[in-house]
Amino acid sequence: MSEDTLFEFPCAFPIKAMGKNDVELDVLIIEIISRHAPDISPADLKARPSKDGNFLAITATIQAHSKQQLDAIYQDLTDHPLILFAL
Repeated sequence: MSEDTLFEFPCAFPIKAMGKNDVELDVLIIEIISRHAPDISPADLKARPSKDGNFLAITATIQAHSKQQLDAIYQDLTDHPLILFAL
């Protein structure tokens, strides 16, 4: 465990991203996350539409290896214009 995080790596880590439901958001998220976690697959994703179906929340569970890896994933997700936010 490092001083700047409470996580012990490697660990299973869920990443949630939300965007409009009019694009292939799951494909986009896999593409972005796989830059930093190449072992991610569609089976690692769970999708949940908003009440009215306008938005889609996708949770991707990855095997995280470091805080720097997670920071890079979140930065790439939030930099993309089709992703509204990532948690």
